Amino acid sequence: MHLKSLMLAHASKKLEKEKSERDTERSRVLKEIVLQLNTSSLSVQELQNMCKKFHQMIDGVDAERYDIEVKVSKNAREIQGLTQKVLDLKGKFKRPTLRRVRVSADEMLDALAETSYKTSMDLRSNLKSVKKEDEKEHKQVGVHDWRKNVEAMSGMEGRKKKFDTGAPSQ
Repeated sequence: MHLKSLMLAHASKKLEKEKSERDTERSRVLKEIVLQLNTSSLSVQELQNMCKKFHQMIDGVDAERYDIEVKVSKNAREIQGLTQKVLDLKGKFKRPTLRRVRVSADEMLDALAETSYKTSMDLRSNLKSVKKEDEKEHKQVGVHDWRKNVEAMSGMEGRKKKFDTGAPSQ
């Protein structure tokens, strides 16, 4: 605590010293730039000319200030557009920094076994189940008696009867 209070006291002294240096520098620069005016000995016409001169100087400074503001805003828009392009090229999301984790193979398998499937590793359980009743119905509909098919296709009733009875032909 004592060290902290000493550091804060030293920092406050430095801030006060810097502030006084800035004030003295500012006053020195203002004395160099701004000339001392003695208006008591000047006539009205000379005072008006001086005021016109000051107004012209002020207008020049305002024009410079406006030009600089326009340049700054243009550069800011350009920077914003370029950063947007960079973000679009990179992707919209920041990639998180990955930390290296040292895990042995056994620990990894244990962690996977705990968090993932605790059911049996029966591969047939993941297969699509098919109802056997539907298969039987489809097969019954598709199978016909072949003898009926032969009767319809033959057209020769007499010869077929001879084969059925087993009688020799004359």
